[in-house]
Parts: sequence; structure tokens; C-alpha cells
Amino acid sequence: MNTDKSKLGIIGTVGVPAKYGGFETLAHQLVLQFSNKFDTTVYNSKFNYNPEERVPTWNNAKIKYLPFKANGFQSIIYDGVSMLHAALFCDVLLVLGVSGCLFLPLIKFLFDVKIIINVDGLEWRRAKWNGFAKWFLMYSEKIAIRYADELVSDNAAIQKYLYNQHGVSSQLIEYGADHNSRQSIQGKDIEEFPFLAKDYVFKVARIEPENNLDMILEAFVELPQQNLVIVGNWNNSNYGKNLLKQYASYPNLYLLPPIYEPRRLNVLRSNANAYVHGHSAGGTNPSLVEAMYLALPIISFDVIYNRVTTEHEAIYFKNVKEIQQIFSTINSTALTQNALAMKIIANRRYTWETIAYKYASLVTGKVSKTQSIFQVKFLRKLEVALQ
Repeated sequence: MNTDKSKLGIIGTVGVPAKYGGFETLAHQLVLQFSNKFDTTVYNSKFNYNPEERVPTWNNAKIKYLPFKANGFQSIIYDGVSMLHAALFCDVLLVLGVSGCLFLPLIKFLFDVKIIINVDGLEWRRAKWNGFAKWFLMYSEKIAIRYADELVSDNAAIQKYLYNQHGVSSQLIEYGADHNSRQSIQGKDIEEFPFLAKDYVFKVARIEPENNLDMILEAFVELPQQNLVIVGNWNNSNYGKNLLKQYASYPNLYLLPPIYEPRRLNVLRSNANAYVHGHSAGGTNPSLVEAMYLALPIISFDVIYNRVTTEHEAIYFKNVKEIQQIFSTINSTALTQNALAMKIIANRRYTWETIAYKYASLVTGKVSKTQSIFQVKFLRKLEVALQ
């Protein structure tokens, strides 16, 4: 092993190889990109990997398994123990999310280690959290901002929030999507998913209130000629269970359980007429950029995060009536034009080579704390004024 390599610890995900969500995919892809660049260690939750899956190394990264869950209350302990362990031997910690940042003051006091934190999508704003959880996440965010050496925003709207609310700059690094590819329909696919023989609209999401599943389902009930396919974890919450009970019997609604196998998921996405995106919280959503990369027309909930991600080029809705109006009037030409615009944006912005380069620059110190986009605009205006 080359001892000159920086020792990097990746913390805050369920683990790699990815089996879960956006941060897991990010860690997965960074390990692939960094396989010969850094001496990388990733922390995995043993609850999400069967004993036969718990390999000590993966793509040149060392894997450490901890006996804590990566989500919910245990995520605080999971992230904290991961950071404390990694600080013993790593030069740099890449922390994804803020839930364990309560431990940062102790780590910075005890260890000479560089801390890079991706603050995620302002987690405390999500509707699923109660009052105490919201307070704790807000407090963790403040600790992260105070003690991080580098902050990462995954969306320009998050970057603006950090600068306006806390007066700090952050590096804008979004998500890649080019690990996905379009898939043609095969006979076995039709057998498993008969609706592939029809026209349909698609969505994949965690079934949570801020993703507006109830709004989307209510709209499509009144669009009986328009088929809607949603993949999600319906049974993980009362919200999801209630939606499943209420809407599963409608013939144009196909409410599928989670699908983690990439090809099966991409078959469903690739052959949809459009992608409907209901997320109202967070930053740059991985499922959205993946749909854009697969050249799907995007019908998106109208919130600043989604507008920034799609460069204001998607088709937007705010309520049930607007969804119904869009799908009642839109034609194939408009969908084709929108799909092309989404693909062009994704090819330019959402590739893992670009994303990994930005993270690597932070790890090696080639990029220091960056000016926010608003500082840059101000300086440009000042330069013009002084000319």
C-alpha cells in the first residue's frame, strides 16, 4: 500500500456497496472513483448486510461494520462512533449528514483531522420529524457549520441558505447519475410487470409526506386513462400504509414495493412516458437527476431545490389541479423537447467523474473554502462598478 496516500474515512451512510439511498450511492461511487487515489475506509451498519455480505474490503476500500442502525435515533451513535474510530488513523473525514455532529467538538479537540461535511438537504425541515428531533437536527447543523473545515452543499439553494442564515461559504457538489443506463424491455420484464405494455408515468421515492405522494395519487385517481407506477417503501410508516390501503385498488395505479436491483428499476424508468417528482424538501435529489440522465421528461413539484436542479426547464406543479391539467393537456412533442433538455443538463452537471473530482479536491486541499455564488456575483458587480 502506498503510504503517501491520504487516509480518508467516509461516514454517515448505511454502507457500501450501496443498497439504500442517495448518500449510499454517493459513497459507493466515490469508492469506485477513489480506488487508487486514497486509502479509503467506509463505515457500514451490520444490520443492513448479511454475514456472507460483510467483506473486509471492497474495491480497495476497507470496510468497518458497526453494531448500530444507520437511521433513526441510533444514527447519532453510529455516526459518532464512526467519527471517533476514523479520527484515530484517518487524515480526512467525509461526513455525510449532520446527525452525529454532536461529537465534532470532542473530535476536533482530541485529533488533528480534517473534517468535510455534506450538510444534506436541511434535514430538520422534513415533516417526519417531531419537535425535539427538529431542534436536535438544527443544533447539529450549527455544530457542523462551526467545526467543519469544509462544508458541502448539494444544491445552490442550500448554498444560499448557509450563506444567508449562517454567513458561511460552502462548496457546491451535487450528485452523479451516469451509473444508470436505459434498458429495453425483455419478455421476462413483461411477465413481471404487465403494465410495461402500456403508456405510464413513473416515480420512485421514499413514502414520506414531504414527497407529496398523497397529492400525486389524488390527482391520478381523476386521470383514469393515465397509468401511474410508483416504487417505494409503503410499509415503513403509517403514512405509506394508509396510502397503500386507500389507493391500491385503482386499476390505473401500480404501487410497487422497493426495487434495489439496478436493471429492474431502470427498465421501469427507461420506458416511462414521464417522471413525476413530488419532493418538496432537501437539496438535489438523486432520483431526480437519475431520471434526467435517463432522458425522461420531468414533471416536478414547484420548489426552489427542484428548479435549481432542473435549471427551471422542467414542467412544474403546485397542487392536484395543476397535475391534472398538465397530464390532461401535454402532448408528445412537448414531452420529447423536455426530455432532451433534461438530458443535456444531466450530461453537463451530473456525472460521477465531475462529482468525484470536486470531493477529491477537498480531500487533498486543492480547493479551500469556496466563495458562495452570491459572493461571486457581488464581486463581479463590484468589479464592473470600479471599471
